Amino acid sequence: MPQTDTSLKRSLQVLQKAAKKHPSRPETRYTVGLSPSLAGKVSRYAQSVDTSMSKAIASLVQIGLESHENRKREFFKRLKENLSNDDPNQQDRLVDEFRTLILGR
Repeated sequence: MPQTDTSLKRSLQVLQKAAKKHPSRPETRYTVGLSPSLAGKVSRYAQSVDTSMSKAIASLVQIGLESHENRKREFFKRLKENLSNDDPNQQDRLVDEFRTLILGR
């Protein structure tokens, strides 16, 4: 049975009303340039977790941000533990250790 013009309008009104109740939030999109070697690593990661390159990049960025926050927390935890230490040799060792912890070097 073909739909009448009135039923089509009513269906469209229902869809528009539903869209207003639950508006979709558009995702922010970015374009990134990856070196060929890094792109290969991301591609292998995406294949290993069975996802798209875009989702793999987003996942890896999230993991990196969480790792950065964890390193900062660890830094301040160790700093508080060692603030009372007055030994200059120990302080130099701690500075090197904290530099490695924060900068990754």
